[in-house]
Amino acid sequence: MALWAVHGNGRQPPDGEDVATEERLSWPLTMGLGLQHLFAMFGATVLVPRLTGLPVATTLLASGVGTLLFLLLTRNRVPAYLGASATFVVPLGVAAERSGAGPGGLVGAVLVVGLLVTAVGISVKALGVRLLETVMPAVVTGGVVVLVGLGMATHSVTLFQEAARSVPSFRPVPVAAVVTALVIVLLAVFGRGLLNRGCVLFGIATGWFYAFAAGGVYQARLESLRSAPWFGFPELITPRLHISVIPVVLPLVVVLAAQQVGVVKAVAASTDRDLDGNVGDALIGGGLATTLSGAVGGSGLIGYAENTGVMVASRVFSTAACVAAAVTAVTLAFSPKFVALLDTVPIGVVGAATMVLLGMVTLIGGRIWLRARIRFTDPANLVVVVATLLIGASNPTLSLGGFRLSGVVWGSFLLVLVYPVLRTVVDAVRGRPRD
Repeated sequence: MALWAVHGNGRQPPDGEDVATEERLSWPLTMGLGLQHLFAMFGATVLVPRLTGLPVATTLLASGVGTLLFLLLTRNRVPAYLGASATFVVPLGVAAERSGAGPGGLVGAVLVVGLLVTAVGISVKALGVRLLETVMPAVVTGGVVVLVGLGMATHSVTLFQEAARSVPSFRPVPVAAVVTALVIVLLAVFGRGLLNRGCVLFGIATGWFYAFAAGGVYQARLESLRSAPWFGFPELITPRLHISVIPVVLPLVVVLAAQQVGVVKAVAASTDRDLDGNVGDALIGGGLATTLSGAVGGSGLIGYAENTGVMVASRVFSTAACVAAAVTAVTLAFSPKFVALLDTVPIGVVGAATMVLLGMVTLIGGRIWLRARIRFTDPANLVVVVATLLIGASNPTLSLGGFRLSGVVWGSFLLVLVYPVLRTVVDAVRGRPRD
């Protein structure tokens, strides 16, 4: 039996009609749709290892293999692409600065986080969905999705600005960014057929070519492209358990678990399917993918909100497109030439596409709230909503004893840990059981 049924004639699905998880278009079109996922994750998946001192090609390899592992463990039911998590940037940077740990110590901490997330997934799978609903009800999961959408948008701006300052070969190219965003939005709203389905790919390509024509592609990037070899093995790093590094990244276990659940909930809300029974598998898959990445020298991995945005924009939820993107990522990891080619995409183009896609993810979080009929007049629910919007919109950095945590990190941590306590207090004061 084939993994995917061909949707219609495989060439031209009717406008407004979804391509379901277990369906695909023709393989040439599926490969093209996979490129959208590749471009959506490539910018941050390159930035994160560069800002943490880890090899880009290794993270790209782990990203592709980790995605395939995730799809296998979720039995092809949860369309997602796993890319380098930006939430690791600050903790790993602080750990390296405070302890002087090298790359081996950093990836050792990544490996430990992955194992602990896997353990959380095993617990959820063993104890059932009821545990998940108790710890992360719809008001919390919707809040995490909104927080990731808003918070990662502001966090991405910070990342891109940091890269523009620290890596001279990156240029913001503001006009190209505006062109990219406009093309994506216009094609998503008014495009028909493949123009609509491929809006992200066409938007990035248009901004890229505009930047190239306007001289916005940094010359050093082009020189790197010319000199890069066609074939090369990614650099592997042996993980080491550094006792001064691991405590700094341990809070990311809760954050990654919450965000991975948020990805599943976002996909479920977008496809009108109940995927609660797959949350345990998704946590195990995401945890093992991060473990694998840390074992070979890559950064921590998470289901990318931007790739969820790609699916919403294109209305193609096929896991075949995710497989195509993953296989392409693995192939690119062994070709410095192609990595250098994608590296010529100006950071402003990648940033603009990211902002649009994360905006779509924010709306998905709101949809989760509405579908669950969350009562916003309830004090506990109201606190979650207000905190989510305030933290997400401003993404303030919290400093504790020399540790710096972005709003996405400590906000997700806060929502997951504080809501059950707040819910219990409110219900006790009102003298009634929890809704």
